[in-house]
Amino acid sequence: MKKERDILLCDLDAFFASVEQHDRPELRGKPVIVGGSPEGRGVVSTCSYEARKFGVHSAMPMKKALSLCPSAIVVRGRMSRYKEIAGQVRQIFECFTPDIEVVSIDEAYLAFPAGEGLNAGQVIHDHIKKELTLPISVGVSTNKLLAKIACELAKPDRVKTLWKESVNSKLWPLSIRVLPGIGPVTAEKLNRFGIKTVKDLAAYPLESLSRVLGNNASIIHGYAHGIDERSLEFERDVKSISEETTFSDDLYDINTIYAILLELSAGVGYRLRFANLTSRTITIKLRFSDFKTITRGKTLPEPVDSDSEIYKITRALFGKHRGKPPWRLIGVQASGLEEGGQLSLLSPSETEEKEKKLTEARDKLHKKYGSEVIFQARRLKKGK
Repeated sequence: MKKERDILLCDLDAFFASVEQHDRPELRGKPVIVGGSPEGRGVVSTCSYEARKFGVHSAMPMKKALSLCPSAIVVRGRMSRYKEIAGQVRQIFECFTPDIEVVSIDEAYLAFPAGEGLNAGQVIHDHIKKELTLPISVGVSTNKLLAKIACELAKPDRVKTLWKESVNSKLWPLSIRVLPGIGPVTAEKLNRFGIKTVKDLAAYPLESLSRVLGNNASIIHGYAHGIDERSLEFERDVKSISEETTFSDDLYDINTIYAILLELSAGVGYRLRFANLTSRTITIKLRFSDFKTITRGKTLPEPVDSDSEIYKITRALFGKHRGKPPWRLIGVQASGLEEGGQLSLLSPSETEEKEKKLTEARDKLHKKYGSEVIFQARRLKKGK
C-alpha cells in the first residue's frame, strides 16, 4: 500500500531575473530579460514579472521579446551565479527533508509526512525570503499534479494548497490549460468539442476523449479528476545529465529549435566536463502539441563530452524524428556515463585541437561569467 505523504513543489519565481534584480538593485521593478543576443538567434531564458506583463515568456526569440517590450533591459545569463544560489536553496531544503526530487535549477519537489506539508511549506518560504531575499512560490498537496497546480495558483511568492477534496471546487472551474500536456493547439481542439474548463474535461466520456487526444487521453482525464500516480524520484546516484525546455507557446520554426538544441547541447556538454564525465549515449526528448512524447537516442563507439559532438548528434536525431510541427518541448540527455575525459587512440587532428582549445576557453568563461557570455556565430547561419 502506497504511503500517504504531503508533496511540495517549490519554484523560485523568475529565477534568473530575480537573481539579477537581487544583485543589481537598479534593476528592481523594471522589465528584465535574461537570454541570448537579440542580434542573432538568441532566445529568452527567463524574464521578470514586469516583462511578462508585455507578453514576454521563456523560449521566445529575443527579437520578438524586444518588439513586445522595447524598454526591457537585456542581461546575459550568469549560470555559475545561478548555480551558486540554487545550491544555497538546496541546502535550505535539505535542512527540512532528505526526500527531494530536483526538477530543474529553480524547481524541486519535496516530501513530508502527511499533515506536515503546509507548515513546512510556509517555513521554507519564509526562510528563503529571509536568508536569500528571493521570491519563491510553494504548492502543497498529496501528489505531484496538484502540488504543481497549487504552486501555479500561489504565484508569485506565496504558499497555497490544493487537496483532493478541493478538486471539484478549486480545480474544476479552471481553464483546461492549467493541466500538463494541454497547450494552445490541444486546447483549441478540445474547445471545439465544448471542453473549456477542467470540469468539462472531467465530465467528458473517456472513450470519446480518446478519439481527440489519442493514447494520452486516460492520463489527462485522470488529471482532470486530480489523479496522478507518479512517484517522486529522489536523487541517489547520477545516471544521466539532461536539460530540456518546455515552450509556453508551441513552436513551428525549425531554426529556433536548432538554436535551442545548440544551447541545450552546450549546457549538457559543460556539465559533463565539469563532472569529469563522458557519455556513450545521447538522446533527444521531443513532445508534440498533442502531448505525444518520444525519446530517440544514439549509442556511440567512443564516449563524448564536447558541445559540438553532442549538438551534431542531437541535430541529426531531431532531423530524423522531428515529425510535423508544432513542438511543445525539446530536451537533450547524456547517459551511459563514464569517468574521465574524452580519450582517443588516434592523434587529434588540427581541427580537433582547435575545437579542444576553444572548448576549454568557453568553459573558463562559462564558469566565470555564465552560459550566455559566449555568442556562437552558428546562430547567425540559417539552418545551423
